Amino acid sequence: MTIQTSLASGDPVAAVAPPEIPAVASRGYWGSVLRRLLRDPVAMAAACVILAIVLAAIFAPLIAPMDPFKGSMVRRLRHVGDATYWLGSDELGRDMLTRLLYAGRLSLFMGVLPVVIAFFVGSGLGIVAGYAGGWVNTVIMRVVDVFFAFPSVLLAIALSGALGAGILNSIVSLTVVFVPQITRVAESVTVQIRNRDYVEAARVSGANPFTVVRVQVLGNVLGPVFVYATSLISVSMILASGLSFLGLGVKPPEPEWGLMLNTLRTAIYVNPVVAALPGVMIFLTSISFNLLSDGLRSAMEVRQ
Repeated sequence: MTIQTSLASGDPVAAVAPPEIPAVASRGYWGSVLRRLLRDPVAMAAACVILAIVLAAIFAPLIAPMDPFKGSMVRRLRHVGDATYWLGSDELGRDMLTRLLYAGRLSLFMGVLPVVIAFFVGSGLGIVAGYAGGWVNTVIMRVVDVFFAFPSVLLAIALSGALGAGILNSIVSLTVVFVPQITRVAESVTVQIRNRDYVEAARVSGANPFTVVRVQVLGNVLGPVFVYATSLISVSMILASGLSFLGLGVKPPEPEWGLMLNTLRTAIYVNPVVAALPGVMIFLTSISFNLLSDGLRSAMEVRQ
């Protein structure tokens, strides 16, 4: 409190200083994205489902009730709710709950890893093509267009058939399928950003192309590309399961949801509920990744 003198009477008057306004820390763009994402109940429910499936797959040796490879022909195709086999048993008498938990490891690995690799490779190719332009853009994008001429399913089957069955070959095939798609998105976003004022200002100021791409372009491109890549995880899981179903992916007796669908297809008329369980897990995981991707896309929309 300060002391001032009144102009009319000359008496001292107590003047109260204005209250200080506390500084509010800025959340920033990604903080706002996280805040909006946490307020989306559908996206959070999908994230909880994905987290539960991932944790169940990681800790499968601790929570699985039986050996995933040990079976009994006298206990084959037990129904759901059995006293010993809570989710029934498969065609070889193996516990379905145990097999589903262990199968989540390979299914998630084969669904996520190709998209992660394709994200880095495709983003790099798309940014180079979009920023460089000219003949560099023409060469890269024409090669990408060749892969776009084939449907994703047929291309994955053809590549896996040529390389042979196996986990590694399936991952390579799926990566080749997704790289052109991510490259196209990254190139499109880079072309839009390349002519923005802040990019032009950085270029005019004398910054070399590598610095401009790293500082001005990279951060603005990776966000939209990342959102698009998350939507491809569900597609990757379905394609990976389809390759295993056709005998081009995981080999028996390894547990994997697509392979389990293949081996249980003959039991669909005997025990349809047990035969459908791997399909239910594929559907639940895929739809959860799709819903989480939609929520992330909405949270990153600046106009909101």
